[in-house]
Amino acid sequence: MTPGVFEYHRPNKVEDVLALLAEFGDDGKVLAGGHSLVPMMKLRLAEPAHIIDINAIASLRGIREEEGMIVIGAATTQAEIMGSDLLNEKCRILPDAAALIADPQVRNCGTIGGNCANGDPGNDDPAIMLALNASYTLQNQAGQRQIAAREFYEAVYTTALAEDELLTEIHVPAPAKGTGMSYQKIKRKVGDYAIAAAAVTLSMSAGQCTDAAVALTNVGDTALLSLEAAEAIKGSAVDARAIDRAADAAMADCEPVEDMRGTVEYRTAMVGEMTRRAIAEALSRVAGS
Repeated sequence: MTPGVFEYHRPNKVEDVLALLAEFGDDGKVLAGGHSLVPMMKLRLAEPAHIIDINAIASLRGIREEEGMIVIGAATTQAEIMGSDLLNEKCRILPDAAALIADPQVRNCGTIGGNCANGDPGNDDPAIMLALNASYTLQNQAGQRQIAAREFYEAVYTTALAEDELLTEIHVPAPAKGTGMSYQKIKRKVGDYAIAAAAVTLSMSAGQCTDAAVALTNVGDTALLSLEAAEAIKGSAVDARAIDRAADAAMADCEPVEDMRGTVEYRTAMVGEMTRRAIAEALSRVAGS
């Protein structure tokens, strides 16, 4: 199929985007990489009357550190995430995850903001943002607001983003010394969504885990934050028994459906395995290995 009829807009300022969103409401959709919106338009699952292309707005791109935060422009591409010296040094989980998204063509166009904003449970970045305790800057003509990623996702393709708002920046707390992180994903083939994936961050001090977060991809209506899995390793030396407890907790928290990627039982088992691998790698990265 082909998309329905629409009017195309390519503003060069954020203020112009916000004006168009305010004018068109639900009839206007933002286009960045287009890898979620365009397929839905081709299937006529989305038929916006107005497409607002934000690729000409340079201020929506870039990666910087300020006041203890890593700030990422929403239109920054996955390829730019992979190539960022700052992220590879201080928040390696994001470049690692970007390398697992689709293929080079997609990564050169697809944006981190689009991956985070559309509420697809199969997207990789939402779970990572939950694990990193990131926040999003949402802006409309009345001003801007910050919302925690952990409060942003409501249901399948449903988020706290209002019709007249644009996600402009992502804020990630700069990881403290003694922090390790990892994203582990199993998929059928290059370019596919995860069968299951796990994002882990953990902090170690004097041989004990002082803080942790575990989040899961594509095994629920939204990305899932597994509080019980994190609790299983907090206060421990993150030994094999603690890792097994965390994997069991993650499996108990997930709610996959049977589809072409596998049965419920298989996908649940893969949640446990990805959790184990992510915790082990995050722990190894605390030591710098």
